[in-house]
Amino acid sequence: MAVRIEVYHQDGRWRVRRQGEKEPLSDHATKGEAEHAGRQAAEREQAELQIKNLDGRIAQADSHGHDPRNIPG
Repeated sequence: MAVRIEVYHQDGRWRVRRQGEKEPLSDHATKGEAEHAGRQAAEREQAELQIKNLDGRIAQADSHGHDPRNIPG
């Protein structure tokens, strides 16, 4: 299974973690800071990135490697 990095909001802070892990990789005051850190982690680990809204719904998803689809364009 591919690694997935998620940006999420919890206890008034924006956090970045590997999906399925309890401990965050990093903790941030703003969503923008967390997105930046999440993108760096996803690129480093060639993972998928999921950015969630305050309500926990996925707002954006990007692949940073291991894309299973082979579609030109």
